[in-house]
Amino acid sequence: MRIKTPTVWLTSVLKLAGHTAMGVAMGLAFSLILTIADPSGIITMINHSDAPGMTLVMFVGTIVLTFAIGATLTGLVFMMSEER
Repeated sequence: MRIKTPTVWLTSVLKLAGHTAMGVAMGLAFSLILTIADPSGIITMINHSDAPGMTLVMFVGTIVLTFAIGATLTGLVFMMSEER
């Protein structure tokens, strides 16, 4: 009986998922640094908002989403240039 090898499509999706996970991790680290170091008073503005918890979640979510999309698109470009 032959062992099934993963298809190229599945391998590509897994590689893109890895790039996305790296982007999420980098985004979380960056937002953690921004909120702990507070170089420009971001956390002070968040704490003085009407709903500080929700504002913090939206701030971190925006940064994480931006980093994840950027890492995924960069990984896609790298994968397409590898094939050529």
